[in-house]
Amino acid sequence: MKVAIVGASGAVGQEFLRILAERNFPMDELVLFGSERSAGRKYNYQGKDIEVKLLKHGDDFKDIDIVFTSAGAGTSKEFAEDITKYGAVMIDNSSAFRMDDDVPLVVPECNAEDALNRPRGIIANPNCTTIMMVVVLQPLEKLSHIKRIHVSSYQSASGAGAAAMQELQQQYKEIVETGEVKTIKKFPHQLAYNVIPQIDVFQPNGYTKEEMKMYNETRKIMHTDARCSAMCVRVSSLRSHSESVWIETEQPISVEDAQKAIAAAPGCTLVDNPATLTYPMPLETAGKDNIFVGRVRKDLADDNGLTLWLSGDQIRKGAALNAVQIAEYLIKVGNVK
Repeated sequence: MKVAIVGASGAVGQEFLRILAERNFPMDELVLFGSERSAGRKYNYQGKDIEVKLLKHGDDFKDIDIVFTSAGAGTSKEFAEDITKYGAVMIDNSSAFRMDDDVPLVVPECNAEDALNRPRGIIANPNCTTIMMVVVLQPLEKLSHIKRIHVSSYQSASGAGAAAMQELQQQYKEIVETGEVKTIKKFPHQLAYNVIPQIDVFQPNGYTKEEMKMYNETRKIMHTDARCSAMCVRVSSLRSHSESVWIETEQPISVEDAQKAIAAAPGCTLVDNPATLTYPMPLETAGKDNIFVGRVRKDLADDNGLTLWLSGDQIRKGAALNAVQIAEYLIKVGNVK
């Protein structure tokens, strides 16, 4: 088993290295690829230094079985044919192929089997906020069909990459030292001591691309007609995203049944005790694999409604971990070349 990571130097690429090691992923060789800026760097994997190769067109992927790509949509589109032409499975973490009809969009807790039908050899990893939400909604969908979803996300700096995390830290440093922020590059406005109600670019309907991803990707992953209306907000936490979610189901679901279903669901952890002020928070979910859920209650505005709060590490389950779990599933069922 030969595995490659494209975009090894980025935040998600680095998380791939950690997760593959933690889970003792079954492989004989790991190959790292990167841009001209990253090529030549060395990263340690299980005691061995691996040098990043320059990503270029050619036959470098000829003997590779699984390729994790996390270098942006443009790179994924440009190199998809090189990666897949000899039979490698490309598990892509960008938005390049997510809504293509001939590319499965997979969250293993929801639709693992979709990964088996991949005409182009590509499997798309969904958007981080979508992954986190559908992992929690899937057990509730089994209790009663979800008709409508309203969600407000609270997305940390990490969602914009390692440089964005550094920028947030730099902004706080500048405030302490000079009283004003001088560094604003990764976000449209100062993020320190602020929230920004925009993630990605605005679309003609007034929603951002991030918000429309949640609408479209949820329907594809869950094979549902549910409509999802999202408001995605960047907040000044460093790592881990959170979401407030309201759902309307065909039949009412009791709080107790919802809590039991979430607690028993793969990939979910229930943290819900208002009496002791116990609920998920980004500081505590960072670095964890599961999505943590609390504040489960009836929706006062909808007799068939529930509302809940969730938090999870967007770089792990929202990106690298989900991709690795897809690969683990393919290996388990013997669906790799």
